[in-house]
Amino acid sequence: MDKESEKDRDKPIDAYPEGCRCHKQRIDNLCQARDVGIERFVECLEEDPHECPYSMLIGHVHYCKYPLRILIAKKKNH
Repeated sequence: MDKESEKDRDKPIDAYPEGCRCHKQRIDNLCQARDVGIERFVECLEEDPHECPYSMLIGHVHYCKYPLRILIAKKKNH
């Protein structure tokens, strides 16, 4: 884990900018995402990913670039 990810892990969830579900939800009720082996992204599994400012469409797949969500999804896989 790089130093920036370690800093993100230690921030309270309320310290992140508004605009995505992660900011509004408790850590045990985050948006759906899964690690697909890409270092800085996870696949977004939400029905409406276009509403999240951290979602980006590549091909026909939406990916999440929200640092805390990525960290949680990757930790869940290990």
